[in-house]
Amino acid sequence: MMIPAVFQVMVARPWTVERRATLADAHRIMRGHRIRHLPVLDDGALCGLVTERDLHLIETLADSDPETTLVEDAMQEEPFVVTGDTPLDEVLAAMAEHKYGSVIVAGDHGIEGIFTAVDACQVFAQMLQTLGVPRG
Repeated sequence: MMIPAVFQVMVARPWTVERRATLADAHRIMRGHRIRHLPVLDDGALCGLVTERDLHLIETLADSDPETTLVEDAMQEEPFVVTGDTPLDEVLAAMAEHKYGSVIVAGDHGIEGIFTAVDACQVFAQMLQTLGVPRG
């Protein structure tokens, strides 16, 4: 079995949010699509990542109103980004070492996909099943 490239297991064309959107807008996208990570765009270009945890953290601040506070105030400005041809083992090792919950997959035309810790669990479960590893 060959180690796949991340493009083979990523979620293609992920949902995104603009940096000038509100936290409430980001929550609506996340809830509506049952996701926890959103690449953040500035005029179509990647400028950050916001997670459900980031939103909740900012919302605990005294002066924070989800209807007026902007995503750019909650986002991580330097998300972990790889190209689609990056081997999955390298992606997983970096995610584990740095405790990243997700990686953005980018190419010549911008964001191509996202790969999260949940996706990693699904890939691992499928690999174990494919290998026929006995339970117990």
